[in-house]
Amino acid sequence: MWGRETESRHGPRPSLDLARIVDAAIGIADSEGLAGVRMSSVAARVGMATMSLYRYVGSKDELLTVMADAATPEPPALDGRPWRDYLADWTQANRNFLVDRPWLLSLAHRTPPTGPRTLRWLDRALAALAGTELDLGQRINIASTLTGYAATQASLTHSMITVAAATTSAAGDGSITGLADYGDILGQVLDPEDYPELTAAVRSHAFGTAEKWIDDADFTFGLDLLLDGIQALIARRG
Repeated sequence: MWGRETESRHGPRPSLDLARIVDAAIGIADSEGLAGVRMSSVAARVGMATMSLYRYVGSKDELLTVMADAATPEPPALDGRPWRDYLADWTQANRNFLVDRPWLLSLAHRTPPTGPRTLRWLDRALAALAGTELDLGQRINIASTLTGYAATQASLTHSMITVAAATTSAAGDGSITGLADYGDILGQVLDPEDYPELTAAVRSHAFGTAEKWIDDADFTFGLDLLLDGIQALIARRG
């Protein structure tokens, strides 16, 4: 994963490299989800015997670890921006790539960041806060909190899509494509006496009116709460 393997001078020259194998595995995950990623399916995609893969990765778990890092894009450039502007961009970019590749959410809990790209995200967040009075431990905790928020928001997006699909199947009313449709469906099933506040929220479009599931206004509201807390912590330290 770090490109620091010691190459053996003995035996036949490898016909593949790790990057090609990982690209094949990522392609399967993108189209079929993690359930489709098996050593046999990856081997078939690169045109080799399953056992031959073990010359490059020791196990499927190792392959998943390398996949998680390789599928992570580079973090936004810091470019001397104020810490708040940068971390807002950093957190949104984190959320966005998890929305694009939901299978990464399943891998996030398997291991802490260990690859060059995932650790670069952590490094850039720490660098953004370097000019504050916060110590390194606090900065790491801030990065972890913002990472968790990004993952939660991405997971919520996919969960709402799944729930909406189940509701649609039961109601037979067609596809629910976003928050606006979701609110309409809730308005049809909620009993105002049993759910008085939720019914009022639906009727006032408190869930939002976005045609798609990602509502940046809702995301920014929660992110601002976190950034306000960081700003207050910096002020106390100062």
